[in-house]
Amino acid sequence: MTQAPPRPQPVADTAKRVRAIVWILIAAVVAAGGIWFAVSTATKPSPSTSAPLDGPQLIREDSHRITTPATEKAQLVEFLDFECESCRAAVPLVEELKKEYGDRITFVHRYFPLPGHRNSGTAALAVEAAAQQGKYEAMAAKLFETQPQWGEKQDSQAATFRSYAEELGLDMAQYDAAVADTKTEARIRKDASDGRALGVTGTPTFFLNGKKLTLDTEEQFRQLLDEAAK
Repeated sequence: MTQAPPRPQPVADTAKRVRAIVWILIAAVVAAGGIWFAVSTATKPSPSTSAPLDGPQLIREDSHRITTPATEKAQLVEFLDFECESCRAAVPLVEELKKEYGDRITFVHRYFPLPGHRNSGTAALAVEAAAQQGKYEAMAAKLFETQPQWGEKQDSQAATFRSYAEELGLDMAQYDAAVADTKTEARIRKDASDGRALGVTGTPTFFLNGKKLTLDTEEQFRQLLDEAAK
């Protein structure tokens, strides 16, 4: 008698398993921790730019606000690294949460390149240079989308990131100037320094209304946002 073919796994079960893997990855990377302290493409920092003189702040005036609700109920700050696999894995969920809560919660991104990632600092420079032309989200999305192609490489991926800037239609002279400008590096260092002072040791790390979150499940994350958005 012919054996019946195996029944296909329900889509819902597959989705649950994928999300479970995402949370395992996030927990593992955050636990491993570490802080990137030197942008590989820039010069050694002076004392005036190596750390904020006015003390650590969770959100600064120049922080990248991804949503701007008319009536803000809460603020969710994410410290991230564009070469971090867990950050990339979390992107779909964060996008869902933005759609659900973006009209009540301000989502904020801050840079936190990790030391084990050769091109994390270079990636942050590329994103910040794009941000100066109003393309923060477009460049950030491009880097996460293409991370499997450039991540974990030991040689500089600056040329690859520059090609992405060209694809986005950026003014390349302005982009090149921004990447080379020490103020761009200082901007990234400021985020990293704030994060370190606030207890960030890995990525992605989230703060909700100033409280650092310890997340175990997607359901817990949504519950916290539900309560904050009321």
